[in-house]
Amino acid sequence: MRYDIILWDLDGTLTDPKEGITRSVQFALKQLNYPIPEADDLDWVIGPPLKESFKLLLQSTDDKLLTQAVLLYRERFQDLGLYENFVYPGISELLFKLKQQGCKNLLATSKPRVFAEKILQHFSLQEYFDVIMGSELSGQFVEKDALIGEVLKKAPTNLRSRTVMVGDRKYDVEGARANHIDVISVGYGYGTIEELQDAKPDFIVSSVQDLEKLLFS
Repeated sequence: MRYDIILWDLDGTLTDPKEGITRSVQFALKQLNYPIPEADDLDWVIGPPLKESFKLLLQSTDDKLLTQAVLLYRERFQDLGLYENFVYPGISELLFKLKQQGCKNLLATSKPRVFAEKILQHFSLQEYFDVIMGSELSGQFVEKDALIGEVLKKAPTNLRSRTVMVGDRKYDVEGARANHIDVISVGYGYGTIEELQDAKPDFIVSSVQDLEKLLFS
């Protein structure tokens, strides 16, 4: 196997969260009496820190307004949006094979950890992970470089050269680079091919099947 430790992004990498995220964003905007984009025009909010996305959606840097928007989003997301989601075909089988081969799977998502844990449990994926790490509701670890750094504290330092981050956005590449580990970008998520090519990961794969071939090469 190419790697012994794999850090995984969640949204756009393990699961497709589009319906739950976009509907929850639309809900927050409606409550605030702001224009509501179509779901297909909100793909770009999947991946970056939520507060940063609301800065653009609300055209505001008012922290009180942004915090209110995030709270409204979470109000719907924690009850409904979490489960408006599906696991990409082949992911469960891949995680099982990796674990069987002794690979350590660690979740490294900017999504709040409390939500990430519920999603993994809902889809019966939690058993494949040695570490489940996300941001805190307070905003701590929402930046990918800090998050990955924290996750790596739970992994053997002598295996750093055989450690990789797998994600679908440039933030995953930037976070991996800041922590001096390899990074694989998946083209089936929400980062455009232009975004991924510009970020310059070590590898870009177009499907779960190609990801499996790479990991087992």
